[in-house]
Amino acid sequence: MIQTIASADRHHADFGWLSARWHFSFDHYYDPNNLQWGALRVFNDDIIQPGGSFPMHGHRDMEIISVVLEGALEHTDSIGSRHVLRPGEVQVMSAGAGIRHSESNPSSSGKMRLMQIWIRPRNRGSTPRWEQRAFPDRQGKLLAVVSSGDVPGTLAIDQDATIYLSELRTGEAVEHHSAPGRKAYLFVPSGDVELNGRRLSSGDQARIDNEAELKIRALDASVLILLDLPD
Repeated sequence: MIQTIASADRHHADFGWLSARWHFSFDHYYDPNNLQWGALRVFNDDIIQPGGSFPMHGHRDMEIISVVLEGALEHTDSIGSRHVLRPGEVQVMSAGAGIRHSESNPSSSGKMRLMQIWIRPRNRGSTPRWEQRAFPDRQGKLLAVVSSGDVPGTLAIDQDATIYLSELRTGEAVEHHSAPGRKAYLFVPSGDVELNGRRLSSGDQARIDNEAELKIRALDASVLILLDLPD
């Protein structure tokens, strides 16, 4: 089963400094029929204006993955981590028993586009941790960047889930194979692709259930984020 959702059908919230498109119920947006997809709880596509900031706030028992597509993200947290995340890098913050952090766009002139992905962990009350790594080689492939720790070279989270990033030129294609009973989630931040015969354009998403094979072909230069998830 493949369900596609158009970009325009995402929930949009505009706070001036932040233009957010929430794929699932989040903050003041609540839809009992749109709470999560398998272990995926949050997928936010945020545009943060110059100097905009999420002030210090807390999380617990959530695996929080950040991917910057444009600009830079300055991260500070209560366990002493402080870093700037740029395109080509991925950040994982395991909230565990509790962590506080702030995120901001340090630029005085350029906007920042941030993908925030929250995945439910297998265990509660773990020790909070933070990690960041560069993954520049995404061209023409599905590059695993986050996993449960079983995929070499990836950032680890406490869940049987894998996140892939890809950049495809026009005509390039990639395939993904899932075990029976798994879910997948595909988001197209930019470009146009064909997924098993269905067209997805910039901002579109696909929620995929129990599909053994995914064939993705770029109809234009495209950026992809693919998640392989437990049910």
